Amino acid sequence: MALTDRIPYQAIIDRPRLKLPDGKRLAVWVILNVEEWRIERAMPRSVLPPPMGKPLLPDVPNWSWHEYGMRAGFWRQHAALVSRGIPVTLAINGNVCVSYPRVAGAALEAGWEFMGHGFLQGPMHALDNQRAAIEDTMGAIEAFCGKRPRSWESPGLTETEETLDLLREAGVEYVADWVIDDLPQEIDTPHGAITTIPYTVEVNDIAVYALQQHDSEVFLTRGKRQFDRLYAEAKDNARVMAISIHPYITGVPHRIAALEELLDYAGEHEGTVWMTASQIGDWYRAELNIA
Repeated sequence: MALTDRIPYQAIIDRPRLKLPDGKRLAVWVILNVEEWRIERAMPRSVLPPPMGKPLLPDVPNWSWHEYGMRAGFWRQHAALVSRGIPVTLAINGNVCVSYPRVAGAALEAGWEFMGHGFLQGPMHALDNQRAAIEDTMGAIEAFCGKRPRSWESPGLTETEETLDLLREAGVEYVADWVIDDLPQEIDTPHGAITTIPYTVEVNDIAVYALQQHDSEVFLTRGKRQFDRLYAEAKDNARVMAISIHPYITGVPHRIAALEELLDYAGEHEGTVWMTASQIGDWYRAELNIA
C-alpha cells in the first residue's frame, strides 16, 4: 500500500464538528526547535556562502550562527514564552539533553513538552538505521525527563516510507511532519494509528527569514493574517494554528519583538487556547472517541 493510501482524503468542510475546552475556538501551539549542529560536519543550513565558493570544514561562521541561538537567542524566546505563561512544545534533538543541558533543563523546569526531533540535526532519509536513531532520541529524552516523548517532528519534516511505522513502534502517538490540514488526522501503521498535529511551513521563521529573506514585518503580518482567518473559520468548527520558531532565527535581537507581538496578538483573543502537541492530540482523540 502506498504511503498516501494510508492517509484518507478529508475535506475540511466535511470534518466532524469539534469543540475545544472551555468554549475556546482556536488552539494555538508554539514549537520551539532546539538542535545540535556538529561543527565537524557540513551545516544543515547556512547564512553565509563559502569563501570563493569552496565549502570548508570546520564551517565556523555558520556553526556560530546556530550556536548563538543556543547561547543567547534561546533565552530571549524562553523569557518571552515563560513570562506569558504559554505552554511550549520543545522539538529537541535527543543529544541536546547531553550537549546543552542548561537549555534542556530550563525547558524541563518550565514544564514544556519534549517532542522528539531526531538525535542530531540531519534528515531521516540520510540515516543508516532509522530505528536505532529513533530509539536513541527517545531514550535520551526519557533519561533526562523521566518519561518518553509522545510526539515527534522529523528534522526538516523528512521521512521515508518506514518512518511512521518505526515512530509508532517506538511509542510515538503524534507527529508534526504532515502539513496537510488545519485539524489532526489519523494515519494507519502496522502498530496502530498515528495522529498528525497541524504544523506549519508558512508561519515558520525558517521559511520567512532564512529561505524567503523577508523582514520581521512579513513574519508578523503573515502570523496575524493566519490567525485571523483561522479564528474566523473556527466559529463553525475548531481549528489549530502552529507557530514554529528557532533560537538562531527569531531569538536574535532585531527579530524577537515581532515574535512577542504575534504572541500577544493571539493571546488577547478570548477564544484562543494555548496547547502543546500532545494536548491537541489527546483533545482530538477524545472528541472522536478514538482509543
